[in-house]
Amino acid sequence: MSLLSLSNVAASYGASQALFSIELQIGEGECVALMGRNGMGKTTTVKAICRMIPASGTLRFAGQDLTRLTSDQVARLGIGLVPEGRRCFADLTVSENLIVSARKGPWDIDRVTRLFPRLKERQGQRASSLSGGEQQMLAIGRALMTNPRLLLLDEATEGLAPVVRQEIWTAIDELKSGAGLAILVIDKSIQELRKVCDRATIIERGRTVWTGTMPELSRAHSERHLGV
Repeated sequence: MSLLSLSNVAASYGASQALFSIELQIGEGECVALMGRNGMGKTTTVKAICRMIPASGTLRFAGQDLTRLTSDQVARLGIGLVPEGRRCFADLTVSENLIVSARKGPWDIDRVTRLFPRLKERQGQRASSLSGGEQQMLAIGRALMTNPRLLLLDEATEGLAPVVRQEIWTAIDELKSGAGLAILVIDKSIQELRKVCDRATIIERGRTVWTGTMPELSRAHSERHLGV
């Protein structure tokens, strides 16, 4: 049984329909890439999962119907979101950003700062004083402090320096192999996604157009659905 299951999911922003038919499955401990060109509905799919926008169709997590839940209930159910743009609490310190989202479980400040040692060095600093890469680490750490079963990473390496991007990818690989988390990753780096993900789902104009294992993702598929 899938941990997360989306079937025939549709969603709109007012009168403008963004999703028409999204199909997505993620199993326990599985890492899945959600791929597609810009504006095809990847972030909207994440928002639908987290109940940040209304959506129809089947959305189930751990056997529960997500369409009946609010965003805070979805978070408590075990879905942790690292949103596009990081959105750290700028006036709070690193420690305060982590504490504010804490729930009981194996992930605590000590474990988060072992994953991201830079955060330990900056625990007393305000989030607004951190570099972009450090803010991204903080956003991931904050989501882990909710002790999720599923982690959603929306463009977690976008706009970061290469060395910082590699730190993030290394952390994602560690989370997959050592933490037993299910992970959904949105990113533009096909090369890195191939290294950490088990499967991929590609969406185009609000519809799922391809799904398969990473070895099955051919150059032809990439050029047809992901190329500029």
